[in-house]
Amino acid sequence: MSNSPHPVVDTHAHAFHRGLSFVDSRRFTPRYDAAYSDYIAQLDQHGSDYGVLVALSILGTDNSYMLECLARAEGRLRGVVAIDPATDFKRLDDYSKAGVVGIRINLTGNLPIPDFCTPAWRQIIGFCRDQGWHIEINDRCDRLPLSVQPLIDSGVFVVVDHFAMPDSKLGINSPGFQWLLQAAESRLVWLKLSGAFRFGPTIADQAAPQLIKAFGPDRLLWASDWPFTQHESSESYALQVERRQAWLPTAELQRQVLWETPARLFQF
Repeated sequence: MSNSPHPVVDTHAHAFHRGLSFVDSRRFTPRYDAAYSDYIAQLDQHGSDYGVLVALSILGTDNSYMLECLARAEGRLRGVVAIDPATDFKRLDDYSKAGVVGIRINLTGNLPIPDFCTPAWRQIIGFCRDQGWHIEINDRCDRLPLSVQPLIDSGVFVVVDHFAMPDSKLGINSPGFQWLLQAAESRLVWLKLSGAFRFGPTIADQAAPQLIKAFGPDRLLWASDWPFTQHESSESYALQVERRQAWLPTAELQRQVLWETPARLFQF
């Protein structure tokens, strides 16, 4: 557990093993297991009291292993699932009882943005609003006006992954990042300080102060993004903790971003 004066929540990690069925359309195939026990060991070793398991694209909408992990964790973990809106509405109550608090839409690779105006999505969004769930968006920064604005307009909580994945060349000057700073005014959007290795740690260092100013610590989250899929050789949990110290230089910021904000959003 944490040695800090407050608990710490790691708000984004993945759990899987090679015995699971990976979707044919996957972007990568892991050659290792990132099992429940491995993740718990990382939390314990690095002072994280709680964690959030997030649906991984290679598993499609198969959330079975996540649910197994939530059951074993006895309240230490929460889950964010992937769903098929046309068929999975009936599962949401059971997911909620299991410790799920959100739905992830992974648009990596410029996948088509869902039509949130369809009856199926309107039903899902209504459930999320009623339950205090969020919809998590993983998309490239410059597409956020298309993928996030409709959700803001619907009044549902939105979480944006990995610093919003700024363009690796334009960084904080990209139009999408500047749009995101303005979108913070809605007070419906949360942003994860995570995954800097996916677009550039230097950009993350530049972005963090602007995000703190725009969102405030009550709309920011921190995450390890363990096990750093496709970047396993260069990343470690300890390195993510080191980076977060630079992004959150004061004890007050750390208390709010590492504990108070995620505890409310993820219902710990």
